[in-house]
Amino acid sequence: MASGEAERARFEDAGAQLVGITVDSRHGAHAWAQSLGGINYPVLSDFWPHGGTALRYGVLRPDGRAQRSLFVVDKEGIVRYIDVHAQGEQPDYDAVLEALQEIG
Repeated sequence: MASGEAERARFEDAGAQLVGITVDSRHGAHAWAQSLGGINYPVLSDFWPHGGTALRYGVLRPDGRAQRSLFVVDKEGIVRYIDVHAQGEQPDYDAVLEALQEIG
């Protein structure tokens, strides 16, 4: 099982759904996913109004791009965990899974 698939399976086992979001258009997000050889989770476009969701979550940068970030949202819609990390850096999946277990 590829690394991304293994991580997705770990989240599914914890009862969670991975979803990506980008401030790029859906066409740009599709091209990005294809350049990676495809990805195994849905990616949403926060293109119009540009970055509206990223802005509300506090991760829209002044240059109009979103920070690399990961959120754990509970069933009531409350953000329980936030990880903001540098581009090219991987989030600490163990810490995210621990946050999921806490809200379980």
